[in-house]
Amino acid sequence: MNTYPDPGHPLDDPVGTALRGPHAHFAERRGRVLRYPSAVAPWAALPPDPGPADWADVAALTGPGGAITITAFREPPPADWEITFHAAGVQLVDAGVAAAPLPEAVRLGPADVPEMLDLVARTRPGPFEPRTVELGTYLGVRRDGVLVAMAGERMRPPGWSEISAVCTDESVRGQGLGGGLVRAVAHEIRQRGETPFLHAAAANTGAVRLYESLGFELRRRIAFLAALVPAGAPAPGRPAATTTPAR
Repeated sequence: MNTYPDPGHPLDDPVGTALRGPHAHFAERRGRVLRYPSAVAPWAALPPDPGPADWADVAALTGPGGAITITAFREPPPADWEITFHAAGVQLVDAGVAAAPLPEAVRLGPADVPEMLDLVARTRPGPFEPRTVELGTYLGVRRDGVLVAMAGERMRPPGWSEISAVCTDESVRGQGLGGGLVRAVAHEIRQRGETPFLHAAAANTGAVRLYESLGFELRRRIAFLAALVPAGAPAPGRPAATTTPAR
């Protein structure tokens, strides 16, 4: 069952619609709150009108000192929560991307996670956890046996899939690997009959220009917020698993 009504468009609340749909098997739920397991992704979805009970449920799911990341929010967390990151962002959607495979790209999986985490640490593309690779297809490029570029999928609202973790090592920048991998992941998404989209920090104008040059266009402006649950919050109990079928 739904924890709260669907928004008017799946991308208006991409975390919530993904966790009530194609990613329901990942969902941890308490009351009206949904979140990914912390080892998969830090994202949580709250109802559009969160009250004290909803924030208490976030704390109960996450645990004292735990971190969550939210988009599609209207109200900040309670005053005793520490906000660690708050930035303007953009949501871009496929408007004619020239999607195509990248011949030198290889599929990445759980065995590649140590290399992927090392690349993420060098390039800092955004949240990437030990189990993020389970969210969808990840493609990478190696040079001399070293992983130097990758891109993959993260949130999957019904009919859509987010391209994420686009990163290129400094040693190979300017060679078109980032754009080639975005097009390759977009090809994988389209092969399933879904539409690619992505998020970027509004201040990262270079990345936004790249995505626009590839054929993405602005759908809406959003904000990202990361916060820490107060240290005095109760330790989490076992979350209830959602049983919402994919749709």
